[in-house]
Amino acid sequence: MVVTHQPRSGAPRKLKLSEPTLLFYPRPLEHNFHNAPADGSDFVCATLDFDGGTRHPLVQALPPLLALKISAVEGIDQTLNLLFAETERVRCGHRLLADRLFEVLLLQMLRWLLDHPAQGGIQEGLLQGLGQPKLARALTCLHERPGDAWSLGAMAEAAGMSRSAFAAEFKAAIGMPPGVYLLRWRVSIAQTMLRNGASVKRISDELGYASPAAFSRAFSQVMGASPRAWLKDQ
Repeated sequence: MVVTHQPRSGAPRKLKLSEPTLLFYPRPLEHNFHNAPADGSDFVCATLDFDGGTRHPLVQALPPLLALKISAVEGIDQTLNLLFAETERVRCGHRLLADRLFEVLLLQMLRWLLDHPAQGGIQEGLLQGLGQPKLARALTCLHERPGDAWSLGAMAEAAGMSRSAFAAEFKAAIGMPPGVYLLRWRVSIAQTMLRNGASVKRISDELGYASPAAFSRAFSQVMGASPRAWLKDQ
């Protein structure tokens, strides 16, 4: 089977697949499968939505296309066999089970990327940071408690580093300063909360802003529109 992409898309113009392979597109990217039935090839497609869309830190950290040979990722073949079995017939609870299996598949893929960043084309971003134990401690804290009063000193303390060393290593690995990363992560969470009907006041309180106005300014800084205007466009 052959998969083609448009020029300057960041993905290979022509990718020939000769063995079972997982193709993962973190962001929308036009692609075409050339697969004559006589070739004996088969494939199953699924869609994954990240909170915050293309602005999610994980989405931004990944290359345009990940092409992983099934044989290279331990245990992923078993997950795929179960997933294919659920998609081939309709049974009670099959949608729920298929969704959970897809989450397992994604976690297996991300675990492999953490262990093989160069092979996965990971240059900088969330995965690069999670691959460094000290930065991973700080990132985990930011993700678990985004509403805390995170100064540079507090983030550096969570990593067990000095402020200057933390700031330099964070930017080198993630590709942006810690404060910018925290801002974008909070906005990503806010987008999900807005879609779920949360008020601007509730979001500002939960994400650690002094007032709804302060949260709206931060949101507009990233999205180019106020929370209410952005939600209306959705």
